[in-house]
Amino acid sequence: MGPPCSLDQSRNSVTRIEDSGEGQDEESTRVLRVRVEESVFPIDRAVLWQKCEYFRALFRSGMKDSQQSEFHLQGGLKARGFLIAMAVFRGEQPVIRDPDEIVEAVECAAFLQVDVLVQHLTDILDTDNCILMYHTASVYGLWRLFHNAAAFIRDAYFDLQEAVKALPEDMVCHVESLSPASFVALGTHSPSMKILQDSYRTVFYLDEKQGAWKYLTDLPTDASTSMAGVAVVGNRLYIVGGVRGVSKETVDLSFSYDTETNTWSVFDGPQQSRYNFTLVGHNEHLYAIGGEFDKRIMSSVEVCDVSTGAWTFCKHAPRSVAGVASAVARRRIFVCFWKPPDTTDIYEYVPSNDEWTLTTTMVKPQSYGHCMVAHGDNLYVMRNGPCDDFLRCLMDCYNITTGQWTAIPGHYVNSRGALFTAVVRGDSAFTVNRNLTLEFLICGDKWKPRRQMMGFPKSGSLWTCLLRLPKSKDIQKEIEEEEAMVIDVNVESVEALVEANYPP
Repeated sequence: MGPPCSLDQSRNSVTRIEDSGEGQDEESTRVLRVRVEESVFPIDRAVLWQKCEYFRALFRSGMKDSQQSEFHLQGGLKARGFLIAMAVFRGEQPVIRDPDEIVEAVECAAFLQVDVLVQHLTDILDTDNCILMYHTASVYGLWRLFHNAAAFIRDAYFDLQEAVKALPEDMVCHVESLSPASFVALGTHSPSMKILQDSYRTVFYLDEKQGAWKYLTDLPTDASTSMAGVAVVGNRLYIVGGVRGVSKETVDLSFSYDTETNTWSVFDGPQQSRYNFTLVGHNEHLYAIGGEFDKRIMSSVEVCDVSTGAWTFCKHAPRSVAGVASAVARRRIFVCFWKPPDTTDIYEYVPSNDEWTLTTTMVKPQSYGHCMVAHGDNLYVMRNGPCDDFLRCLMDCYNITTGQWTAIPGHYVNSRGALFTAVVRGDSAFTVNRNLTLEFLICGDKWKPRRQMMGFPKSGSLWTCLLRLPKSKDIQKEIEEEEAMVIDVNVESVEALVEANYPP
């Protein structure tokens, strides 16, 4: 899938249609001429039926208007908003930066009940447009976008405190009533024994106000996080597969943690036993990509519908891979495939078509992507520094809209693999190791250290994710006396470490 067309390109194509006088197809019963203000848009009735609830209801009604070759959309709808909707109908992802265009797109999505446009507006939420989208969605009653924008604002509240003050008081109160997504981490462990009280098999969350890690829950006795897959779908934490002990006996189970009830459930693992695979959470599904079994690296891929717990096979990955980096950007799945010595291919997996497409190729020394995270329409790939330096990493950025690569200047200290724990929330990237939790501000062409907090209270490799924890239930207060982690951290030395490794 190539870069999406710009809105200007879409405008030009409509102008060419109007000027050419090509009306033969428009006169057929399958094409409807839609008039919005002074513009006329010829569009396939089947597309309108599939993508737009307003026209679906019109065609079902059997009214006289539904049989006409031209339909006039009135009620104050803007042509530019409908043009944006048409671009989304075609599978494009138009860039919408102008505030008036955003308002008109929200109005169109609400008036015509266009779910795919609502989803596109949700996808492009950022700190520049979220306040406007939140307010406009409230005005037009587009509640799905309203709630998504409110959650985004809550996650980026630190950066938006001044802008939020311009909102009506009830809208500010709604945002503040939500829980921000919490940075969650868990260590790498094999299954335990019921008779043992293994204090290391614990999931923690970061209390940002106190700058400390606090107890969230214990891992199930039979769960393994060693060479397992860990992902989040629908605000549930999933742990899939893994191994027991040095013999690498596979754990053929999956575990799901419900933040609302603070309980675990168990269901079947993938049909193909596997470990050291990549697990991606996307659109109410889990994707298990590649991995190893019986000392063999695989290319097989399976998908699990989390509503049923059933696993089915998908199209094989382009190459056999194990433990590769992946990220979801704008609801699109991207996976790194390394070709020694200096080539990294980034493929997109498209679930609707069950196909893999090559998105881009990076050819650089030490190109192996250890970790990849998404921020907006940017993919950030962390790789070794000069001479395979694992501790001072380089970073490259690929923009999925423009198709352009950018080398991020400088080196990023990767003490104890902290960079490889990165997760993104709003404009922040959180990383953690035993010594330090460090929040970066993502500034496009660089990551700037913003805030440092206590390190993770246990040793070993870490899995990290974001979970929105219930605000009404302070988990820590229930067990504060017995679970409070008292960590002796010399804050001054931590600050000095950050200043030395990440100069302003």
